[in-house]
Amino acid sequence: MNEGARKNRVWLNVSLFILTVIFTFIVGLSWSVSFELAEDLVALPSKAINLDVWSQPNLLFLAAIYALVLLSILVSHELGHYLTCRHYGLEATLPFFIPAPTLVGTLGAFIRIRSPITRKSHLFDIGIAGPLTGFFLSLPALIYGLAHSKIVPALPQEGTIYFGEPLLLKGLERLMLGSISDRYDLVLHPIGFAGWVGVLITSFNLFPVGQLDGGHLAYALLGRRSRQLSQLVLALFFVMGIFLWVGWIVWAALILVLGLKHPQVADEAERLGSGRQALGWLALAIFLLSFIPDPIKGFSLFDLLGGISGR
Repeated sequence: MNEGARKNRVWLNVSLFILTVIFTFIVGLSWSVSFELAEDLVALPSKAINLDVWSQPNLLFLAAIYALVLLSILVSHELGHYLTCRHYGLEATLPFFIPAPTLVGTLGAFIRIRSPITRKSHLFDIGIAGPLTGFFLSLPALIYGLAHSKIVPALPQEGTIYFGEPLLLKGLERLMLGSISDRYDLVLHPIGFAGWVGVLITSFNLFPVGQLDGGHLAYALLGRRSRQLSQLVLALFFVMGIFLWVGWIVWAALILVLGLKHPQVADEAERLGSGRQALGWLALAIFLLSFIPDPIKGFSLFDLLGGISGR
């Protein structure tokens, strides 16, 4: 790549990052308003971002902290990949962040590896570096967020968004807060919500399919046999989309567009040592702790079609 094209690409990286900062800050401001008004069951549904909130330093601070923590998790994840590529002498782009007007403010980030990966051990190390760094930054965010969260009387069903909980959050919640009655709801502190997003992104990336991080790990560990595992996971996405969360179908469609088949490496005969195999089991444990079957409750394809037919 010539110098001019490289500079243009860096400007694209920077521009996308700035937009992601803006989007995550605005979304963080919205969640900060909801968090601060959690006890006010009357005011909460009617509050929205307006000029008044911009004059509230505490809300602006919480929004900035949400954006900072979430972006730190994303940056650490992508830098894990990038620095590992550089360690092995592979050319890779800087991270491309994806700003989006979603409930979290972003669709994540990615890097492009321009050099061919010739060894399974290199592929494994690149694949696992991101999830490990991202997860171990998400963990303290969840712990701090839980410690500063609110337990309030059950919020009204209408107009309230309920998020699914990974096993990690359920375990920490039971350990730190005890059993919470069905008559009460847990409202996560914005830092805790950033940690929740972090573990969600970690679990997304660890699915052993295509060219996701988990796909890299599966190919490095299983070789061409990982193809059957990818096909099974893809079918599972559609089933989960019907009964749990429609986003899984969108995720499956995206994977099909990007390609289900993992590129081969030059040294197919290389076998990973016991250390990397142990890290593979650790990655599986992190996936199981982070996986959220229904990130947003009540939004399965079955629920949505039922809602339409019920009108």
